[in-house]
Formats: sequence, structure tokens, C-alpha cells
Amino acid sequence: MKPLPVEDPGEPDHRSPARYLLWLARTQAGSLAAGALLGVVWMLSQAVMPAAIGRAIDAGVAAKDSGALLAWTGVLLGLGAVQAASAVTRHRFAVFNWMAATYRTVQVVTRQATRLGGTLPTRLSAGEVVTVGVADVAHIGHGMDIVARGTGAVVAIVAVAAILLASSPPLGLIVLVGVPVILALAAPLLRPYREREQVARELSGELTAQATDLVEGLRVLRGAGGERMFAGRYRAESQRVRAAGVAVARAESKLSGAEVLLPGLLVALVTWLGARFAAAGTISVGELVAFYGYAVFLIHPLKTIGEAAGKLTKAHVAAARVTAVLALRPGVALDGTARPEPGGELVDAASGLVVRPGRLTAIAAADPRDAQAIADRLGRYADGDVAYGGRPLRELADPRGRVLVAINDDRLFSGPLMDGLAGPRTDPDELERAVETAGAADIVAAAGRDAHVAEAGREFSGGQRQRLRLARALAAGHEVLVLVEPTSAVDAHTEARIAARLAAGRPGRTTVVCTTSPLMLDRADHVAYVENGTVAAEGTHRGLLETEPRYAATVTRGEPAPENAPENAPENAPEDVPEEVRSP
Repeated sequence: MKPLPVEDPGEPDHRSPARYLLWLARTQAGSLAAGALLGVVWMLSQAVMPAAIGRAIDAGVAAKDSGALLAWTGVLLGLGAVQAASAVTRHRFAVFNWMAATYRTVQVVTRQATRLGGTLPTRLSAGEVVTVGVADVAHIGHGMDIVARGTGAVVAIVAVAAILLASSPPLGLIVLVGVPVILALAAPLLRPYREREQVARELSGELTAQATDLVEGLRVLRGAGGERMFAGRYRAESQRVRAAGVAVARAESKLSGAEVLLPGLLVALVTWLGARFAAAGTISVGELVAFYGYAVFLIHPLKTIGEAAGKLTKAHVAAARVTAVLALRPGVALDGTARPEPGGELVDAASGLVVRPGRLTAIAAADPRDAQAIADRLGRYADGDVAYGGRPLRELADPRGRVLVAINDDRLFSGPLMDGLAGPRTDPDELERAVETAGAADIVAAAGRDAHVAEAGREFSGGQRQRLRLARALAAGHEVLVLVEPTSAVDAHTEARIAARLAAGRPGRTTVVCTTSPLMLDRADHVAYVENGTVAAEGTHRGLLETEPRYAATVTRGEPAPENAPENAPENAPEDVPEEVRSP
């Protein structure tokens, strides 16, 4: 068998769950068709076995013809071989279809999550996304898996009905009429099952989200003494999920019971009538044995159809959750096509900020929210009149590929330390420079380059996490890097070293730092002071200290600047400089 497809599956049809499942089926139509064909061969080889047994009894045993008995025994053996071979191959295709549907869904959901970017956490909780990526994709895979056996079951029932019609029209009519009646009687059980499955699915997603929040905030909860209260809330929510699961189990048990009872009644009826026909001499003994075999065999395809109904119902519910994610749209559109030459000016019309290429520009805002808003517009996370190289940023084909915005809410990834800091195209030497520039070399040396980073890097302190995030942002190598308060959690000595190395660590590239730290501002090539969302003054740090009292009050926290301030913060400052010191 060929390997699992890894090519781009294209844009899915997310207008409805049914359309998404049909789109998914089209993307793997070849393997689904092969699985269905093998499922038909597998079921038919079993369906005609009772006929071969009946012929062996009539032509061989009853007629005392050893040659005919051997011939029909050989036919039965051949059917068994075909059934075994097709069963193995069908199962391989079934697993293939399950995995292909699962991973294709993971592909499109992951791509959508990447496309949504910062919009995703505002629309869906982390628990909901986890549930989609774990439970829902599996149900969709099961929906594709059942296609092979379900198709074989339908064809086998039709074949058995045709054989019975040819041998005994009354028995054939019973099967032809009985199967639709069974399906009609079982159909009302599907709707409550689907509705309860949907409710249980939503509650499970909410519980997963609550569990995620609890784990992330466990240290804070313990410190505030709220652990017991939130544990009680989680216990109550889990009981709701349990009750919903019990309701689903009740509906599923009724459906499963119908899968056994209704086909069993049909089998009993066929067997009873067949015995009466044999006693009356209408059919032979071999045909009676064959009819009994058909009746027993019919249990399997009928039960498979019931199983298919259950799995397709779950797949439909899961697809509804997937299409809900796929229907989300980013807060801003990322559908531009322009590709201007690198090295252009970045201009934010709303604030009047002009970021010149190849320089270290600092944004000092009286209100930190204004600096964050500018960073969001520069990175195309919020809509705005921003131009790059004279072209509106909204027209660029890949604005996020040119401008990287790094904030303190960014998370470290689990896995080897250095692998988590490196980008997909990061040069090893550039990664080393980034670690050194961010002042994180001591962290790497102490933990080890291959040290396993726990979820969100919780084994590191706040300052260490901030330096590692900065190293990762520097190593990404974007043309424009926007850093929002990149040194707010580190001590003054470490901040002075980072400030001294930052410009040199990105030669020829544009760096924007949103900060009010004098140590960082003093190293900037250009400083823009922002008040009420617009640039109120700009120049160098020391020039603004002398000419703009509002700027001085913002960066010195209302304290007067020392008369003999050093030209630059010392790179090798004493180790015991308090963290709160921010000398201009």
C-alpha cells in the first residue's frame, strides 16, 4: 500500500458537517473505493458459503456422489481463502482510511489555527481545541473506516435476497421487506442518540477547558487559598458530564439492542418458514440448511449497518465541531498578494510612527496599551492604516512573514530546549547569536542544550522564560521584529547586557522595542514618545529627557534624572543591582 498522503488537501468545504464529510471522502476517493470493493468481496464470499454447503449436501451427501461432494468442498475452501485474503486487505484499507481522514482533519484544523493566530484564543478555549484535535478527529476517522464494511453489508443483503428469491420467492420477499422495516424501526433511535451525543460533546469540551485553566493557574489558586473552591466547581461540572455520558449510553444501548433484536426476529422468521417449506417438500434438505445459513449470516451485515449508523452519527457530530472551527475568520484579513522589496519603511498612520529600516526604534508610551495597539497594527493583528515600503500592509502577501511581534504572553514549547528556540530555517550560528544576545546563554548552559522543557516552560523563572522567548524571537530572523516589553521581568544588570547587544545582534534588520526602560531606550537609534495614541515627540533618549518633560516623567517614573548620567549603561554592571533600578 502507498504511504499516507502528506500533500496539501486543499480548502475544505465547511458549509455543513455533511459537506465536510463528503469533501473528506473525495480527497481519499481511491482508497475508499478500494476498501468498499474489498468489503463487497469479503461479504459476498461469506454470503454464498451457505449456497455451497447446501449444494454439497444435495449433490454430494443426499445423492451419494463423492465427486460432487469433493467439488463443492473445494468451492467452499476457495471461498474461505478469498474471504480470508479480502478480509486482511480490507482491514488494511480501513485503517488507512481511518488514519488518512484523521490526519487530514488535523492538517486543516492546524492550518486554520495558524491562520487565525491571535483570533483563536478569543473565539475558542484551549480545552475545546484539544477536544477537537483528540476526540473529534477520531470519530471522523471511524466514519471513513466503516464505509468499506457498510458497503459490503448492503451488497451482501441484496445478494442474499436475490438468492432467496430465486430459490423460494416467499423467503426472498420476507428478506426484501424485512430489512427496510428493520431500518425504519431503528431510525427513531438515531435522533435522540445524536442529540445526546452533541450535548455530551459540548460539556466534555467545557470540562477540558476548565481542567486546562485549573492546571495553568494551580500555583495561583493554592497561593490564594481557592484550590478547594475550584475543585468543587470542577467536581460539579464533571458530574454533569457523567450524567450526559450516561444519557448517551442509554440511547446507545437502545440502538445496540435494536441491532440484535430486530435482525434476530427476521432470522427466526426465515428459519421457521424454511423449516415448514422443507417439511412440506417445497425445498430440499440442502436448501433448508442453506436458508438457515443465510438467516444466521444476515445478522452480521444487519448489525454492521446499525454500527455504521452509530459511527456516522458520531462523525456528523464531530464534523459539526470541526466546521465550527473552520468557519471562524481572522480578526483581520491576510489575503494580500503584493510582494514589495525588503527594506522599506514601516509607517503607522494612526499614531504617526515611522520605523526606518535597519535601525533600532523604541516606542515609549505614557499608556502601555497604546504601545500594544501600535504593535498589533504593525504585525497585522489589528486592522489599521499601516504601510510597508509605500504599500498598505493589508495588501502584502505574507505580512506575518515580514513582521514578527513578540509579546510576554507567548509560550515556550515542550521538547528539547534548543529545538524549541530554533525556527524551521534558523541557521545554527544565528541561533547561538540569538541566545547570546538575549542573555540566555547561562540558562542553556545550566539546563543543557537537550534538556526537556516542560509545558509552557514552567520549570524556569519568569525572567528566564522571558529571555528564552526573546532568544526564540531573535532566532526567527524576521526582517522586522517588534518586541513588547522584552525585559520587564529581568534584573537591571541582565537588561543592560541585552540592551547593549540587541542592535548588534540584528545587523541590517529593523527592530522595534515597546518599552519605558531607560536602559533600553538609551541604546535605541530613535525613540518615539506616544501619548493618547499618537507620537507626541521623537528623537534620542537623552535629547527627549532634556526637551520633553512628559517623556522624562514617563521613563523616570516621576523622579528627576541624575545630572551626570553615564553615556551608556555599563555592560558589566555589578551583580547586586536591584531589579527595580532603571537608571537613565
